[in-house]
Amino acid sequence: MTKSPVTKNVVAKNVVAKPATGPAATASHGAAAVTTALPGVPQALSTRARTLAGAVRRRCVDLARIESPSGDAPRLDALAEELAAGFCATGATARREPGPAGDHLVLEWEGRDESLPHLLIVGHHDTVWPVGTLADWPVTEEDGRLTGPGVVDMKGGLAILEGALSLLADLGERPHRTVRLVVVSDEEVGSPDGRRLVERQLRGAAAVLGLEPPHPDGRLKTARRGSTRVRLTVTGREAHAGNDAHDGVSAVDELVDQLVLVRDLAGQPGTELNAGRISGGSRANVVAGRAEAELGLRFATVEAQRRTLDNLARLTALRPGARVRTEVLSSRPAWPERTGNPLLRHVRSLAAVLGQQLDGAPAGGAGDTNLPGSRGLPTLDGFGAVGAGAHARHEHIRVDQIAPRIALLAALLAVPLPRLRDRAEG
Repeated sequence: MTKSPVTKNVVAKNVVAKPATGPAATASHGAAAVTTALPGVPQALSTRARTLAGAVRRRCVDLARIESPSGDAPRLDALAEELAAGFCATGATARREPGPAGDHLVLEWEGRDESLPHLLIVGHHDTVWPVGTLADWPVTEEDGRLTGPGVVDMKGGLAILEGALSLLADLGERPHRTVRLVVVSDEEVGSPDGRRLVERQLRGAAAVLGLEPPHPDGRLKTARRGSTRVRLTVTGREAHAGNDAHDGVSAVDELVDQLVLVRDLAGQPGTELNAGRISGGSRANVVAGRAEAELGLRFATVEAQRRTLDNLARLTALRPGARVRTEVLSSRPAWPERTGNPLLRHVRSLAAVLGQQLDGAPAGGAGDTNLPGSRGLPTLDGFGAVGAGAHARHEHIRVDQIAPRIALLAALLAVPLPRLRDRAEG
């Protein structure tokens, strides 16, 4: 097998097993599971992860230097090809799934027990950053932080997963059950096409993991708000703004008044609104014949989401001769917090065995894990790189947290899952 970019320059080291102490000693069930599933003890797993961390950091740099803004199909396809090559070198089979704005990827690793339901991992390779961002914001490392466009959201998560699978391959191991990874090319714009691919892989999945970055303190994401992108389009009637203003109907004025109404609608409990983009009109001396706004809405509950979208769909023009149209561009359902959460308990147990303290909490943003989470599937997000600043110029990952994340993901893939719901197996 061709070595992945993560492992081709890394020499595996033999590690002498030592008894677990501290937090690991209290997680006997998790320790037994790790020791049974992997050759060597958890300390060996962590040591191998530290050996790989430098290569994973370099892999993240290489991926971030391939600019991949949403909608730029040629660049997204180039990155998809690079990702497929890296994952295939860890033992995956890859399939490119054409999309209108760039190819998606579906990758699969055979498990030791093929009779078990698969473990689904979701990620994306598009970013919010336009081409040319690297020219004045190159990928750099300083004071233990790696910064650059897309490093935390989510080139780092993709590199860490490749590192975890490289670690298992280096040990001569396979995941406990079949692992499927879906990498979509349009997540940052709501996965309007990628959603169908994620939904297709949900059938029969034992659990779903997301590669989005965790909370800045490293906690996993146990719930997410719903999100919807809405385009509000207003059509008016053009006229000369000086001579024939009375013949015109200003789409811009109508849009402004509609946005005031929308802000009141979005002021309901459990709903947040961001007017992200507004455009309209042609010239200062022409009554605007068209205007539009793109709105980003966040919802704490499914009920708030349904109520707000129903109200937006019923908007009507305030001016005679104007027309208002509401169009949902993409939508993700709210993923509510679940009580108990055996998947989080399992991950916490594995983390303790590896000497890590880990917990989870709800998150404000939305992602593709909203889909399984809203349907009650065992779901956790935030397995990507630890850092902060997604979608902002201070985006960065913490280099010292790369190795712990590699070890955690490797253990999670290799160790049998506990019973997560009544119908789950293994």
